[in-house]
Amino acid sequence: MNYIPDRITKVEGHSQDPYDGGELDVPTWPVEPGRYRLVAARACPWANRAIIVRTLLGLEDVVSLGLTGPTHDVRSWTFDLDPGGVDPVLGYERLQQAYFARFPDYPRGITVPAMVDVPTRAVVTNDFPWITHDLFFEWRDHHRPDAPDLWPDDCREEMEEVMRRVFTEVNNGVYRCGFAGSQEAYDAAYDRLWTALDWLEERLADRRYLMGEAITEADVRLFTTLVRFDPVYHGHFKCNRNKLSEMPVLWAYARDLFQTPGFGETIDFEQIKRHYYVVHEDINPTGIVPKGPDLAGWHAPHGRERLARSR
Repeated sequence: MNYIPDRITKVEGHSQDPYDGGELDVPTWPVEPGRYRLVAARACPWANRAIIVRTLLGLEDVVSLGLTGPTHDVRSWTFDLDPGGVDPVLGYERLQQAYFARFPDYPRGITVPAMVDVPTRAVVTNDFPWITHDLFFEWRDHHRPDAPDLWPDDCREEMEEVMRRVFTEVNNGVYRCGFAGSQEAYDAAYDRLWTALDWLEERLADRRYLMGEAITEADVRLFTTLVRFDPVYHGHFKCNRNKLSEMPVLWAYARDLFQTPGFGETIDFEQIKRHYYVVHEDINPTGIVPKGPDLAGWHAPHGRERLARSR
């Protein structure tokens, strides 16, 4: 959780989000259409957030997108999906090169998503929660006219609390189960995860989205874990009390989002499975990637639109 803290802001040194308190004490870069490249991986849930938000806000022509392949070695994510294995804008084979262009002795992991400054081909930030936050607040002048309000003022405090619980108990909770080093640690992580999922099942029973009748950042953050649950977390991470498809409310909610423009088209289940089952050699030493589960259910009617009409 130790990331490059730089932010891309509309006004140098200042945040447009009133919750930020205005002046920033981190390095800032100017908002400038065409200057930055969002490097992400469809396999990664943290990067998937940024891909979705960029799409929802209509920033495709403002911030370019570079996609790495689903697997990586100890050095870095690689651009093996591109012709010749080279990103066509940055000219790099590895995302690591963008990090080293700015920090020659960068000591930490090379993570996605990352915002890269195209003129210098150097990384700007990999601080994933702030990347999506700033795509909303700082790039507002470049949003499409009907872009959703992902950070509504009227429920901001509650949304922050919901996102905090989703992050610690669900987004990180599945990893806590998967990488537990002892039975005791796994049992505790498992119980925490399912307590949170049961809470979400109850919360979403009478509201279409986490904060009510409209999609917010909170939904984006939860979706990227839910969509990976049955293909990966249920088996690979031993989060196996039941499948997502066996939780009626969460399963319908996840399908609702999946079928919403900006969500489902960002998902590549084969890349997702290949990433987890190939990269995590300590958990899956054979490297065998499972063929299932059946994905047809993601396109089945969800019925969640009735909740909005009934309120």
